[in-house]
Order: sequence, then structure tokens, then C-alpha cells
Amino acid sequence: MAELSERMRAYVQPHLANIEPYDPNFTPCRINLSANENTYPVPEGVREAVDAALAATALNRYPDPMSEELRCELAAWHGVDPACVCVGNGGDELLFNFLLAFGGRGRTLLNCPPTFSEYEFFAQLTSTDVRNVARDRKTLAVDERATLAAASRVDLAILTSPNNPTGDVASSSFVAQLCRAVDGPVMVDEAYIEFAEAGADKQALLASCPNLVILHTLSKAFGAAGIRCGYVIAAPDMIEVFSAVRQIYSVNVLTQAAALAMVHRRDAFAPVVEQIRAERARIVRALEVDERLQIWEGQGNFLLVRVPSASEIRSRLRDEYSILVRDFSYMPGLADCLRITVGTPEENDELLAALAVLINEEA
Repeated sequence: MAELSERMRAYVQPHLANIEPYDPNFTPCRINLSANENTYPVPEGVREAVDAALAATALNRYPDPMSEELRCELAAWHGVDPACVCVGNGGDELLFNFLLAFGGRGRTLLNCPPTFSEYEFFAQLTSTDVRNVARDRKTLAVDERATLAAASRVDLAILTSPNNPTGDVASSSFVAQLCRAVDGPVMVDEAYIEFAEAGADKQALLASCPNLVILHTLSKAFGAAGIRCGYVIAAPDMIEVFSAVRQIYSVNVLTQAAALAMVHRRDAFAPVVEQIRAERARIVRALEVDERLQIWEGQGNFLLVRVPSASEIRSRLRDEYSILVRDFSYMPGLADCLRITVGTPEENDELLAALAVLINEEA
């Protein structure tokens, strides 16, 4: 991104003068395995239900401010009171509102990189300081001892489970300790939780950890990244804060209608999730025979792979095969690392064949 002009630097708030937007580094391509999207077709019957819901939705009225019908369905699914749920315009809005409400000037966010870069981006937008506690250099797992040691000196924390881009899941015992150590809200971002092993979610901790906030999204397992719908589950008084700071009517009528139709039919997505898990394991088996590669077999719908000459291979995949993956070499601790979204069997076959050629040529 070009730097702001001198005129704009004088206009914007001082802490935004050097802001750099979140950049997904997207390029039009034939096979996009760069954004952790669900690349599978919508299950049979679900798209038809979504289309019918959209067709029946009036466009001349403002949306329900709190998405009450969707909120109640999500609450019933998770077995909580609707007062414990707030729906947002994707997980991104809820992440921003978390920093907006609980961060700010003079407050510090605890962050465990390498992780989702938007946490630091939103912290910068909201004038929130960041205390980074780096993950283990070899395993990329959270350094639990160092993180807990830093927790008493911060005001809020975000932990991703499964983590993006490493895919590891935080233990419930560690999350509980973190909630006790931080004198403020702790968010666990579970955007990829549907792809993890059973019991990996942290919802059971809500009863004993009143400062815990759990973030979910329909963008991944539900294949609904385009409609922008996420939600948080937390104690009712925490949800009241999210409700107070949200932008008015942020979840539009079409999103509410489509999301409700999908959540009603959530069981239809289970076979898709299982196939993605199976394909994830198949890709690992195919790649691990090459001793030049280092693979982190996480529990998301993606894999992190250290590849010799990763940036060059990423460029050649794009330019010669029209396959897009994400290069994380720029991130501290992730030199020569590519993040690969698990696609359909056909997409994965093409990727594996192309990688085999390019890795040998670059060696």
C-alpha cells in the first residue's frame, strides 16, 4: 500500500498516520487455496433453502438490530440463553468491537504470535498497546509459562484455537488459567473449531470463567464467508457491551436470512467437515515423505508447511499453475512457510502434483 499523502497524514488521527490495512494478498486464480475458505459446494438442499429465504426477505425495512431469530437459533444450538449471544457482521466486526470496548489508550492486549494478524491491526486502530508473547520457535505451540507470566500485566487477551496459521488447539486447562490470570476479558477465537477433534471447544469453561468470550463464524465450516456472519458467546453482561458498541444494523437482512437457513440445516454440513478432515490427513501423508518439508498438522481446514524457497514456489504456483496459497515467510518465526487451505480432492490433487514438480526444480 502506498503511504498516505502529507495532506492525509495531517488529517488523520496521529496513531493512524502509518497504518497498513490487512492484506489477504489475493490474486485472481483458477484454484484459490489461500484464504482458508470452504471450497466445497453447499450441501444438497441447503442452497435451495437459502435462496428461498432470500427471495422472501423484504428489502425496504431495516434489519432486526439484534438478529433475534438467528440469535435464538444459535443459542438453542449451543445450549445457552439468547442473552449470551451477540451476532455480528462476520467475526471481524466482533473482534474489532472487542478491542473497541475493552482496549484503548492506556490498555494492553496479550497476543501470542504467530497468529491472525488482524488482532494487532485492530489494536492499532483502537490505540491499544500489544504485549506479544512469542510461541515456541520449533513447535509453534503457545509458550504457556511465559504467557501466564505476562497475563497479570495486561488488560485483555486473545487466543486462537485452532490457531491460524499453525492449527494447534489450546488446552482447556490453559485457557482456564489464562482467564484467572487476566484481570479483564479473554477472547478465544474458535473460527475453525468445527474442524478440530471433538471436545476441543471451550464453551464448558463459560460457567467458571465469567470473563471468557468465545468467537464463532459461519465463514469456514458453513462455507459462508461471503455473507459475513459471526457471533460471540459470553456472559450476559459481556454481551450487553457488544450490543452497546456495535454499529447500528450491522447485520443486514439478507445475511440474517441466509445464516438462519444454514443454521437450521447445520447437520447437512457434517459430511463436508469430515471430508475436509480426511483430505487434510491425506495431504499430510503425501507431503511427509519429502524430508525437505516440515509440516504442522493442525486441526483447522489448512496446513502450515515449511518449504525451501517458499516465496518463489508460491509465485510459480500462481503464475504457472494458477493455484494460490498463502506465503507467511514475512511473519517472524515462519521463514519459508506456506499456509495451504484444504480444498476438494481434485484441487488437492492438482496442488500436490504442482508442488512435487516445483520443489524438485527449486532444490
